[in-house]
Amino acid sequence: MGYDPKNPMKDRITDIGPRSYEEFMPPVIKKNFGKWLYHEILEPGVLMHKAESGDEVYTVRVGAARLMSIELIRDALKIADKHCDGCLRWTTRNNIEFMVDNKSKLEPLKADLKANPMFPIGGTGAGVTNIVHTQGWVHCHTPAIDASGIVKSVMDDLFKHFQSMDLPAQVRIALACCLNMCGAVHCSDIAILGFHRKPPFVQHEVISQICELPLAIAACPTGAIKPATVDGKKSVSVNGERCMFCGNCYTMCPAMPLMDAEGDCVVIMMGGKISNRISAPKFSKVVIPALPSNPPRWPEVVAAVRNILETYAKNANKYERIGEWAERIGWERVFEKCNIPFNVKTIDDYTLAYNTLRTTTQFKFS
Repeated sequence: MGYDPKNPMKDRITDIGPRSYEEFMPPVIKKNFGKWLYHEILEPGVLMHKAESGDEVYTVRVGAARLMSIELIRDALKIADKHCDGCLRWTTRNNIEFMVDNKSKLEPLKADLKANPMFPIGGTGAGVTNIVHTQGWVHCHTPAIDASGIVKSVMDDLFKHFQSMDLPAQVRIALACCLNMCGAVHCSDIAILGFHRKPPFVQHEVISQICELPLAIAACPTGAIKPATVDGKKSVSVNGERCMFCGNCYTMCPAMPLMDAEGDCVVIMMGGKISNRISAPKFSKVVIPALPSNPPRWPEVVAAVRNILETYAKNANKYERIGEWAERIGWERVFEKCNIPFNVKTIDDYTLAYNTLRTTTQFKFS
């Protein structure tokens, strides 16, 4: 149909904006949208969802990676075409969920998934969920560490906890490759954070030619960057005492790099969560300020995460998240049990936040 100025929206075909999400729903999901009663975990990675209409949906969750090959995606689609009417879902934690609307279809689906070692079933209940993480060296321009490489190393080590439910409660692990934290490490049970420890250095000879200096100055959240003249050329100066190593200036100005192989490190945080179950949401707290970023397998980071997880699994009560366990026994004892050097400055970051920020959706009425 040609364009009709008297009826401009008629038969309009456009690529502006996303298509309606309802177009991508499996029929049983669309039919019962907003009318689901409950779900049960039948076994690690397998859930049954019950609707008000009596319909049931069985989901099988498999761990995947943030970066996948075309061949692996095609393998997933073949299984979805065979068992799930062509529908499947990618979760925010990089899992793939296959859904069937009848219990009789469940075992054949699981058999095909188990036949491919690239589709491990798990990541539900009281186990380790797949790690949510940022871009790392593959794409991001300000990372202090890699993301996918560390996640692969950690998950290889914790794989048995992904395919089982042998922990006191679920353990969510996150990784952000710089302190701008698009990996949500501030609210995860165990968090891995890349950290720059040196301010950016300024390439005075080229900065005025390739950068808009006002943008670089305005990008600094602490006001550490000021205009300066060096050898008669317009440039900037950096107050190292005020720099928080976020890399925002490098985002605006490539003549202010701050990557440093010796200075960049890995920070371990723990005790955060976003759930309101049992206790209020909590911020993660720094417990290990600096570990070496040591590719390709990051043995120091892997050992630290395993140590925290195994100590928690051995000492926490059933249903108790890592932060709840730490608050019950006291953070000092957590450091003792995990054999981590204690420094009160590393866990006291958010004391004042409770007076100024809402960290929970729980309300009290008086």
